[in-house]
Amino acid sequence: MTEIDLSALTAAELVDGYRSGAFTPLDATRSVLDTIAEHDPAVNGFVRVDPDGALAQATASTERWRARRPLGGADGIPTSVKDILWTAGLPTIRGTWLIDEAGPWPEDAPAVARLREAGAVIIGKTTTPEFAWKGVTDSLRHGSTGNPWDPGLTSGGSSGGAAAAVGLGMGPWALGTDGGGSVRIPASFTGTVTIKPTYGLVPLYPASPFGTLSHAGPMTRTVTDAAALLDVIAGFDSRDWSAVPTPQTSFLAALDDGIEGMRIGFSPTLGYAKNDREVERLVRAAVGVLESEGARVDEIDPGFADPVEAFEVLWFCGAAKVIDAYPPGAIDRIDPLLREGIETKGRGSAADYLDATAVRMDLGRLMGRFHETYDLLVTPTMPITAFERGLQAPEGWPSVWWPSWTPYTYPFNMTQQPAASVPCGITDAGLPVGLQIVGARHDDARVLRAARAYERASGELFVRPVDNPRGAR
Repeated sequence: MTEIDLSALTAAELVDGYRSGAFTPLDATRSVLDTIAEHDPAVNGFVRVDPDGALAQATASTERWRARRPLGGADGIPTSVKDILWTAGLPTIRGTWLIDEAGPWPEDAPAVARLREAGAVIIGKTTTPEFAWKGVTDSLRHGSTGNPWDPGLTSGGSSGGAAAAVGLGMGPWALGTDGGGSVRIPASFTGTVTIKPTYGLVPLYPASPFGTLSHAGPMTRTVTDAAALLDVIAGFDSRDWSAVPTPQTSFLAALDDGIEGMRIGFSPTLGYAKNDREVERLVRAAVGVLESEGARVDEIDPGFADPVEAFEVLWFCGAAKVIDAYPPGAIDRIDPLLREGIETKGRGSAADYLDATAVRMDLGRLMGRFHETYDLLVTPTMPITAFERGLQAPEGWPSVWWPSWTPYTYPFNMTQQPAASVPCGITDAGLPVGLQIVGARHDDARVLRAARAYERASGELFVRPVDNPRGAR
């Protein structure tokens, strides 16, 4: 065994070590399992860890690397899966008492299947709120998930367990899902990296009840790792009627080509939001870094009003269909706030749904035109930093509904555009802030390229909170 803390390494660094023989996938998996045992009790990032299965997969990967026949750049990388995505051999409970964990669980979701084909080591399932319905991670069944920087604060949601896992070295990368911000909210709150890819690039099966709002994507510590994981999971799957063809070019191919001459629109508020002072300061400084790298930046709003009412109609109609699929009385066994949302926002008419869809189509058309002028749109990922664990909104906030404090994320689920979040600094209180980079549909590679350019130029290397705890300078 090596004395290196392998749980602190990125996926790219692990592959380099496997290739050189400095350590093995079995070494890395043991280190990650030790890290989970040490840190997960404080944050509740996992609902299930599969040490026996993970060690068996890691042993097989070690043998492939020793024979110099790895399956690719994901072979032997310890990976967690959000407990929304089917994972063969492991229950998918989705944070609810309505699902019985008794098997069998015979089938993988498409992204999980691609990971297995690539030799990744599935270490377990990460926490989610019930049916991934909200922007914090807590449920009646599994409790709440804390933030790596301060376990008393939320990690965000709904992929909060995945973000906590990545943030603490409990696996260098994770699979999350995003229907209104669910990978970007926790990435911003935990100082990690993510991209919500163009809709259909990462197939989903079973189909999400939230329909074409829902995306699946990578959660990592670096942009390079995010691009590498997206390479693995972005592949056509016939089970998803809306899946797009498998990309023919790696997302790593032009990742370091820089942003000289790119046209970027910077909107600090989208015309309707309001940011904490330090969020505004750090995001503006990050935009300055993009300018220093040769991008042409204009401060401009894209020109749409807050689409929250239309989003909530689409969202809660989907949530209502989730619960309607269960036997009578199911609605009385779920998160009370979810029940309230379904009853007050999710029982509208077909005309209401079509009106919301029309708002969505108008928004997509407007953003399509915006990207005729600008390659990218940059905003804060979140207007705030992480707040108290167990709350549904910051203390004193005027609304308990999660879209009220996530104004920058859900619009781009409605438009199906790729949107990344990359850490852009730490507040005076010692909490991370995220920069959101949005691209035109199918322009994921450009989004990642800009995120990488910022990451490289800013000198902001990922630091695990356990190595640099909240408040450290």
